Amino acid sequence: MKPLMWQLPDRTFSIGPRPLVMGIVNVTPDSFSDGGRFFDSSAAVDHALTLIEDGADILDIGGESTRPGATPVQVEEELRRVLPVVAEVAKRVKVPISVDTMKPEVARQCLEAGATIINDVSGFRNAEMIAVAKQYRAGVVIMHMQGEPTTMQQNPHYADVVREVTDYLQERLRVLGEFGIPPESACLDPGIGFGKTMEHNLALLANLDTVAELGRPVCLGVSRKGIIGVLCGRDRSQRDPGSLAIACFATARGTAHVLRVHDVTSARDAAILLEAIDQHRR
Repeated sequence: MKPLMWQLPDRTFSIGPRPLVMGIVNVTPDSFSDGGRFFDSSAAVDHALTLIEDGADILDIGGESTRPGATPVQVEEELRRVLPVVAEVAKRVKVPISVDTMKPEVARQCLEAGATIINDVSGFRNAEMIAVAKQYRAGVVIMHMQGEPTTMQQNPHYADVVREVTDYLQERLRVLGEFGIPPESACLDPGIGFGKTMEHNLALLANLDTVAELGRPVCLGVSRKGIIGVLCGRDRSQRDPGSLAIACFATARGTAHVLRVHDVTSARDAAILLEAIDQHRR
């Protein structure tokens, strides 16, 4: 099978049977999973470097929680949190840095500091964000979210969640293309847990091939999500095995190409084993 190509300003990823592992660095006091643990800049930098040692192919650094009901933060506060971390990590390593933000000014300053990817959970609805991505030739992660983080879990509704999410992502690709951002720069994220019920999430996971048929890498962010807690009866500190199970399911089916995770070591090992097994397929 021909590998998918993901074009960044300084490199092009060729994604084959082995998915890329994107390590999460939350520089927030209120992230649903590890908020507060790495709120201090030096702790966040140390954590980022540990994730690289563990095998992360990409770091995703964010300074605003997008958990359901999260309170938005101002641009200045988000920059205070993430910019020193991005700048320091970019000076010390060559691993691509993704900035997880909905704010164009945060994205712009982080790209100036060394980031090369914008991970926008709002799906690049803001034309200014698209302009920033184009100016810096950034890689983009386009996510689907129904509503906003503060309200997204208040009775989300779809007639056909798989088709609607896929159509939305296809439309965003088209719009970004009209602004001059090539599809090769884009990775797509169905937004598990963002404005979706349990049944919506399960339907998307079972039918990710529909999103993958758009011809772009699919980023899967299920790490420690509520779906695992509900189905398995686990609190947030016990959800890594369930997170890995979903990631392996999607990777083995060829429908996930970038795994956004907290537990990089396990995801890396799983990716290596899945690739080794795939190479012996007849």
